[in-house]
Amino acid sequence: MPLTANDPNRKSWLDVPKDSDFPIQNIPFGVFITKDDVVTIGTRIGDYAIDLGALQQLNYFEGIELTDDMFMQDTLNDFISDGKKTWRLVRNRIAELFDENNNSLRNNEDHKNVVVFDIEDVEMQLPVLIGDYTDFYSSKEHATNVGKMFRDPENALLPNWLHLPVGYHGRSSTIVPSGIPVHRPLGQTLPNGETQPVFGPSKLVDFELEMAFITTDANIMGEPIPVEEAEEHIFGLVLFNDWSARDIQKWEYVPLGPFLAKNFASSMSPWIVTLDALEPFRTKGPDQEPKPLEYLQQEGEHAFDIKLQVAIQPEETEETVICNSNFKYMYWSMSQQLAHHTINGCRVNSGDLMGSGTISGPTPDSFGSMLELSWGGKNPLQLKDGSERKFINDGDTVIMRGYCQNDTTRIGFGEVSSKLLPPFERGR
Repeated sequence: MPLTANDPNRKSWLDVPKDSDFPIQNIPFGVFITKDDVVTIGTRIGDYAIDLGALQQLNYFEGIELTDDMFMQDTLNDFISDGKKTWRLVRNRIAELFDENNNSLRNNEDHKNVVVFDIEDVEMQLPVLIGDYTDFYSSKEHATNVGKMFRDPENALLPNWLHLPVGYHGRSSTIVPSGIPVHRPLGQTLPNGETQPVFGPSKLVDFELEMAFITTDANIMGEPIPVEEAEEHIFGLVLFNDWSARDIQKWEYVPLGPFLAKNFASSMSPWIVTLDALEPFRTKGPDQEPKPLEYLQQEGEHAFDIKLQVAIQPEETEETVICNSNFKYMYWSMSQQLAHHTINGCRVNSGDLMGSGTISGPTPDSFGSMLELSWGGKNPLQLKDGSERKFINDGDTVIMRGYCQNDTTRIGFGEVSSKLLPPFERGR
């Protein structure tokens, strides 16, 4: 089926700023509350939110097989379940409707008034009901840096790392959309030189620069997904800040891995950018040596050239960019992650979320966490206001941005922004 929505020559009759993350070639999907307190599924072009529920009620999706209430729900799960053919048909139709040469909606003021909103007049929500959340550990640079800090530098990677995408099951109940603040977690830590743990707030709260992909109903229990078919089951991607409490994690992670240090909060960007929209930005991933086992072997370009940035903004001052990285650095691709996840027959459902793991590049300014950027706190970062950071302070807002760009098109994710608050106190 043709992918006409990606036509780089297409222009919209809606005004789109030059460096917008959301040109008509993007057409991401999200959920928002309108100024009339209506929850709807929508898309975004420039600085406008498009109510797809209203578009459907006005019969603009005529000819596409959709349930009557497909876009009048509070999550995208049912739409995602319909599969890639439907996703593509809907994106193509939206591109046609908002093309500068199409007047069917453009010249109908009554319809425009109930379909098109200023982005500032809507409140973004979590776009999917996340049933299950898996976090991988797929950046070779990140895993090597952590291994150097906490283990033998000569054997930084554990023996299994180059043979499979390491992952763990996280907690979906504390995944929140951009703009929702998170509290500094409480837990047990083992102070340096001590033999007994203490209880209290984490002193080493960190961000983790990640991306995450969202799946459709991919298989039945017992059925593996072949690596060459995995992308058919990936709806799209979001920016993902997988908050981490390093001191809690250091004490608890042996022998079963992350627990309270990771499940207190994860923040995601509200617009899901489809894999279709990212097609022009495919690239080859890192060479894999040794060659993976047959079920993980793949040919062609399965990485994506997505430029990533992290900034810290203390209260009442300007932000400081502290990291510039790229999604293409990931050693294990999304296809390999999904194939490995299901090789044992694990079922994957619509709305499941898979985190990439911290994305670090080859240079110190591309490291995707404060743990690496400050090298465990030994090398504090200086911010524009003159203050220093080893980890994240209460009151700091962590902002992550991501976009792709070639000679004709820029496709972006907007941002995921979240403020760190002091520990939660009952009654406040």
